Amino acid sequence: MGRIEKEKKTITLMINIYCKKKHKHKDGLCEECQELLEYAHKRLDFCKFGEEKSFCSKCPIHCYKKDMKAKVKAVMKFSGPRLIIYSPIQFIKHIFE
Repeated sequence: MGRIEKEKKTITLMINIYCKKKHKHKDGLCEECQELLEYAHKRLDFCKFGEEKSFCSKCPIHCYKKDMKAKVKAVMKFSGPRLIIYSPIQFIKHIFE
């Protein structure tokens, strides 16, 4: 699995955790979170650095719109620590990348 696919898997998991806990959405994602997930996947698909990309937070080019960047930061801040509970293997992989 390539870097982009790993990033997609991680952001999908984080948004799912966030939506389930913050928005109390049990079946899939709420409309807002689905929109954020699609946006994040689209940005990853069109990443200029491709498989050589680093974490978005360390990227010299910020391709997210301000509002979406703020939403993704909120998701990561909330879901990041919870990854160890919901997906310990994904958490460990994410930490060591």
